[in-house]
Amino acid sequence: MGDWLGDAYHFEGEIPKAISNLIELEELVLSDNSLSGSLDTEIINILGLRIIDLSSNNLSGSLPPNLGSILPNIERLFWHASCLHRELSTSLRTLFALSCKIQVRIPDEVGSLSSLLDLRISGNNLVVSIPITIGNLRKLQHFDLTNNKLTGFIRDHICKLQHLGDIYLGKNKLSGSLPNCLGNITSLREIHLGSNKLSSNIPPSIGNLQDLVVLDLSPNNMVGSLPPEIGNLKAVTLIDLSMNQFSKEIPREIGGLQNLVHLSLTHKKLQGSIPDSMSNVAGLEFLDLSDNNMSGTIPISLEKLQNLKYFNVSVNKLYGEIPSGGPFKNLSSDFFLDNEALCGSSRFNVPPCPASSKLRSNRKKLILSFLFLAIAVVFVPMTFVLLWIRYRRDKSVPQQADLLSTISRERISYYELLQATNALSESNLISSGGFGSIYKGILRGGTAIAVKVVNLQLDAAFKSFDTECEVLCSLRHKNLVKVITSCSNLDFKALVLEYMPNGSLEKYLYLHNYILDIWQRLSIMIDVACTLEYLHHGCSSPVIHCDLKPCIVLLDEDMVARLSDFGISKLLGEDQGDLYTKTLATLGYIAPEYGREGLVSTKCDVYSYGVMLLETFTRRNPNEFDGDLRLKQWVSYSLPGAVMDIVDANLVTQRGSRLTDGARCCGINNKGGIRLLC
Repeated sequence: MGDWLGDAYHFEGEIPKAISNLIELEELVLSDNSLSGSLDTEIINILGLRIIDLSSNNLSGSLPPNLGSILPNIERLFWHASCLHRELSTSLRTLFALSCKIQVRIPDEVGSLSSLLDLRISGNNLVVSIPITIGNLRKLQHFDLTNNKLTGFIRDHICKLQHLGDIYLGKNKLSGSLPNCLGNITSLREIHLGSNKLSSNIPPSIGNLQDLVVLDLSPNNMVGSLPPEIGNLKAVTLIDLSMNQFSKEIPREIGGLQNLVHLSLTHKKLQGSIPDSMSNVAGLEFLDLSDNNMSGTIPISLEKLQNLKYFNVSVNKLYGEIPSGGPFKNLSSDFFLDNEALCGSSRFNVPPCPASSKLRSNRKKLILSFLFLAIAVVFVPMTFVLLWIRYRRDKSVPQQADLLSTISRERISYYELLQATNALSESNLISSGGFGSIYKGILRGGTAIAVKVVNLQLDAAFKSFDTECEVLCSLRHKNLVKVITSCSNLDFKALVLEYMPNGSLEKYLYLHNYILDIWQRLSIMIDVACTLEYLHHGCSSPVIHCDLKPCIVLLDEDMVARLSDFGISKLLGEDQGDLYTKTLATLGYIAPEYGREGLVSTKCDVYSYGVMLLETFTRRNPNEFDGDLRLKQWVSYSLPGAVMDIVDANLVTQRGSRLTDGARCCGINNKGGIRLLC
């Protein structure tokens, strides 16, 4: 006999002792009946019995005191009785005691259930605190003590449950803070801790729970700000943090939760504005921000949330026009009540926005006027100064150009290069890359040169050498590193280049002994921009550099920028707007379409230039950011109000309120004046 089920009938009276004669019985299911009396020891002392379900009956009494010894094979026990005894079987895998009238504390002996996978004792009157021995249930996957009268703290011992998938501790009287180690249980899928008295803040380690789907902490007494690490919960679909005491702003990182469907932040003390990044949460259906202290306007970008069905921002300090497109067409006026000065369509029961189109037009005019003023006050004087500096500098160029021209008319032999570089000595090594190395050399006349020697052991290096020769032989621009000559035989290939005594832009950005002021950084980036304009529009065939980064921007003795390293550059033929390549540039500077598809165009250079421009003024390497955050996003999050927090500290005085002297000469300040970096 495999099992004996009682659900097909409705039984009354006591359970007959004769059942104990069924020695091959494996499952005894008598749930949902009107059985009374107590459970006889002989009935459950059946060696093959694995599952007992006696729930929803009128059984009286408690479980037998020696239950742990007489149930050696029990895997599942469903029992609705007046108490839960301390002695239980170590073979038990599932323990359900739902909606009993258990009024005792959880016995410490529960920690001996080493095989337990599923523990559910919800809907009872359990008291005192969660025993420390719970940490011994190392195999536990589902932990449910919902709707009891538990008190005390959630201690660190719960973090020992490394296989835990779901934790339900809601509707109790638990207090204190969430353990910091909670983020170490990376198997967690659902956290339900609502309707308690938890305080303190959300630990940043919560961001480690990459597979978390549900986070419910409502209501409690939690304080502090929402950690930006909440943006790491990429799998989460529901976050309910309502009816707590959180304050400050909603972190912008919450816009990265692409799977989020339900977000409730109601009844808090949140401040600041609604982050525009929320418009990126494409699957959002429920968003409740009511009963807070939020100010600012409702971002019109939220019209992109086509799945949004519930959007409540009532009882805040919002102002401005309520968007009318997208999901806002179907929202109730009740969702916008009790705000400072919202206006818009009459169906929202708010006053119309007075001459809103005129206000927007005036605002655009004001912005244009400000831009023209910025150009007039900053860029025009700077242009004149730069032209004057270059005029003074160019007066000395002909002599140097004549010297290089004389050298280039002479053929430099392989042995002369060896002599000039001291046989390619390591002491003369300037830098080394994927396709070769660059050495400093001194010719017999005393002229300094740079010798770029190709690594002939790499097949790609041959193509790189040929490409660079093909490109550079047709280019003439003052901001390109000049090629003096080349040297090539079966065992040696090298380019002889003009020597740049001040090294690269990368050296000045990241070595502490070198500092560039804002004037120098601006001048260098203008030089690079002029070079790109020439490559893209000033040549007979547009040239795409394909690998712009600070280490290939070299600086001559006057700190003029010279672009170098055309080993993977591309020439666009006639009527070509773009082309494909299998050669990838440096990570962090690659345009998205270049990295994904190998599609290169002049726009790729412009993208890389933009990344390098941000890097130059913030001194932050684009590859130092974790996760999905990029340098471009990091900067955009700080605009326009916190730009002074992201610029390179070397450009800011100790008081942090003004830029260095070079910047102040431009009229750049942080007290109402024009801020160039914005």
